[in-house]
Amino acid sequence: MKCCAASKSSPADSLCPHKAVRTVDFDYHLPEELIADRPLPDRAASRMLVVHRDSGLIEHRRFSDILDYVQPGDHFVLNDTKVIPARYFSNDGGIELVRAGMMGELVWKCMVRPGKKMKIGRTVQVGEATGTVEAIDDEGYRFIRWDKPVDVETYGRLALPHYMNRESEPADKERYQTVYAAHEGAIAAPTAGLHFTPEILAAVPHSFVTLHVGVGTFRPVKAELIEDHHMHTESFFMPEATSAAIEAAQRVIAVGTTSVRVMETLAARHGRPLPPGYGDTNIFIYPGFEYKVTDALLTNFHLPQSTLIMLVCAFAGKELIMEAYRQAVEQRYRFFSYGDCMLIL
Repeated sequence: MKCCAASKSSPADSLCPHKAVRTVDFDYHLPEELIADRPLPDRAASRMLVVHRDSGLIEHRRFSDILDYVQPGDHFVLNDTKVIPARYFSNDGGIELVRAGMMGELVWKCMVRPGKKMKIGRTVQVGEATGTVEAIDDEGYRFIRWDKPVDVETYGRLALPHYMNRESEPADKERYQTVYAAHEGAIAAPTAGLHFTPEILAAVPHSFVTLHVGVGTFRPVKAELIEDHHMHTESFFMPEATSAAIEAAQRVIAVGTTSVRVMETLAARHGRPLPPGYGDTNIFIYPGFEYKVTDALLTNFHLPQSTLIMLVCAFAGKELIMEAYRQAVEQRYRFFSYGDCMLIL
């Protein structure tokens, strides 16, 4: 059996388990009405399922209770990326573009639907700008050159996850963004952080990393065996102050899977202490992975058979997490980006 290295250039970024693990093993039943398509009026009013790894105890609390679980020496690590309006439609409504990257102001790397209409040489109009497809890479991304800058403020929309089944609304500009968002570049929000209010954030020791969540967050795992899944690459930044705070902490609490990916990538590549600076990661964390930094995790509920639920199962054990999800469904928790959260201790 081959090892599921994240890439040939970074084999330390993932760990090959002792036996093949199937994608379907991470499935669960979720009634459609439990998918949250809009946020609660109060960020901190979300429910919080608390999982104790040592005892297997599962508690049902509110996010506003999180301070009850904070101990001396704890340090929270959050992702301060800021979501950009990455979704655009052609003037005739026939083409949807999701901007995945920029090679300068006039060249965009885009996901395009329907792709068959956007072959090399084809054009698309967004407002006053006309774009021409110059290249298509192996993953289907279109590289589009614009004849003038696209009016982002007028035509750009948030790329809300498909399971919300709606277009973005004015309220999403604030609520699909953490209160501490600082550095533009994400296509999707680091949703575990959406529960924090300025008051709760100020009450806990914390620092930030930056990982710009990319379009890969929308891509399902199609491989039968998870080791055959190809992870997307995302860029990140580890500040020197955050690295120092992690080393000084008694317990590191990661807020969201993106914070986990930054810390565990650096630990896998370089060990401790974590080196500050810029980097990128395509780390794939699933059962069999050995965590080196993360001691506790705050996370939302994730899609069945997704790489994110695999990461959580690697942290707390598949049986315990699947039981937690079963209880969450039974207790009518709200799921996914605008949904409730889970604290794993």
